[in-house]
Amino acid sequence: MGLLDRFFVRKPPALVGLDISSSGVKLVELGRLPTGELLIERMASEPFEKGWVVDGQVEKFEEVCEAVKRALVRSATKTKSVALAMPASAVITKRILLPDGLREDELEQQVQAEAHQYIPFPLDEVALDFCVIGPSVSAPGDLDVLLAASRRDKVQDRQSLAEAVGLTPVILDVESYAARLAMSRLVAALPDEGKGMLVALFEIGAESTSLKVLLDDDLLYDRDQPFGGGQLTQLISQQYGLSFEEAEQKKLNNELPEDYEESLLVPFVGSLAQEIDRALQYFFTSTPHHKVDYVMLAGGSACLPGIDDKVREITEFPCRVINPFEGMAIGSNIRETKLAKEAPAYLTACGLAMRRFFQ
Repeated sequence: MGLLDRFFVRKPPALVGLDISSSGVKLVELGRLPTGELLIERMASEPFEKGWVVDGQVEKFEEVCEAVKRALVRSATKTKSVALAMPASAVITKRILLPDGLREDELEQQVQAEAHQYIPFPLDEVALDFCVIGPSVSAPGDLDVLLAASRRDKVQDRQSLAEAVGLTPVILDVESYAARLAMSRLVAALPDEGKGMLVALFEIGAESTSLKVLLDDDLLYDRDQPFGGGQLTQLISQQYGLSFEEAEQKKLNNELPEDYEESLLVPFVGSLAQEIDRALQYFFTSTPHHKVDYVMLAGGSACLPGIDDKVREITEFPCRVINPFEGMAIGSNIRETKLAKEAPAYLTACGLAMRRFFQ
């Protein structure tokens, strides 16, 4: 695959977006109607057992491969080209200035020359890529260029996983960039296309929750907090004497005892909303801002009932659980009940699938 081939620029004719997280794999394939409207052609997911993927690192390669194969079979996709993502913690990104008017090969040479300033390990151990953002506002005559680098062994791990399940990796993105691409459609649907609005996006995962604060096309703030839906699963496991995997399955299938909602779910939703409020307060104390215009919730645990109402009550900001497929046409292979129930968990996978059409 060479360098991070390619973070930003390839647009293959057919593409599967494959999001691999600590809790499972999610697959999305998008098409486009003659009207230009995006079409959800396929989606599927398969859970992982605890410890299969830790901090973005695949610890149980064979088990993860088998789970990905099951998701591929369930989706019935015939597409072999795949877009994958690296966790942001495994990628160094840096905006640099380079002279305008350089050829592609000259840009590559300049990026290589600049990269050693920002990368704390030998360049021969690094997969390196870059994207020209556009003319610099602050330095006329220069270009804003986004440099992205990751350890080559981490890139090869993702490549090997794709190839082991019969896929061809053509795009390697960064999870946070894929999520932001999917978010861009939702922000554009806000009043005045969301211009000038501070949007706080919380992605509530199994082990951690990330807060990204967006303003127009800029990421103002990005911070992870060590809380997530896995804590609720652990409480269920302890309360009812189940294994972690059994507890997770029963939670997803609504197969828990009658006292679950009152004794565990409602208190946990309240605690989760308090953590979200604390994360916002930390943002306010760390920046000149003292409010946000919208709080948006994504990730698997954003599907917990009542979480948006509780966050709205505690933070006093408008809040909603997002659907990254909002405004898309729904293909015949998609079960609308599954889409309505699980859509918030597909934000990154949706962004990866959108790389077919958007740089």
